[in-house]
Amino acid sequence: MPALGGPLGQLAGWIEAARGAGEAEPDAMTLATTTRDGRPSGRIVLCRGVDERGIRFFTNYGSRKGRELQDNPHAALVFHWAGLGRQVRVEGTVSRLSPDESDAYFQARPRGHRLQAHASPQSQTISGLDVVERRMAEVTAQFEGHDVPRPEGWGGFLVAPTAIEFWTKGADRVHERLRYDRTPQAWTESRLAP
Repeated sequence: MPALGGPLGQLAGWIEAARGAGEAEPDAMTLATTTRDGRPSGRIVLCRGVDERGIRFFTNYGSRKGRELQDNPHAALVFHWAGLGRQVRVEGTVSRLSPDESDAYFQARPRGHRLQAHASPQSQTISGLDVVERRMAEVTAQFEGHDVPRPEGWGGFLVAPTAIEFWTKGADRVHERLRYDRTPQAWTESRLAP
């Protein structure tokens, strides 16, 4: 596969630079979603890949974020690496990844993480953590000696960027801000005041 270019290539490069610099969670990004009527919510998720299509992450489709993305398939992402003085903002449309791509990622996860995907009713109200702990013990026994398949309600999402902004910390708050907007033909670049 050819090297990734443009702003998505730069984003992938900045994630690798953060990893190389020892940032605690170089793949962490804030994911902002909204309900059908526009009420926002945000949380930290892990970026699980950047390619020419966009940015991938995985979750339970029945979670709050999963339900909100089904109702309103638009999202914003923010990466922040304080030690490097860098931030990236992304806006885009969201779609589900194929079952094959979700299966491949799920099988690469640690076994305990795969078991937890079966055990936790993510984002649902529970009486206590012991509910999930008991369910985890049941699921562990159920799959003892067997492969752990991907639950049907768990998988990946792809954020296809319509805009990406790169922010670099500057002296005296004179920060560099470069914004890229996707047009049908190419990315356009503009410089924003700090």
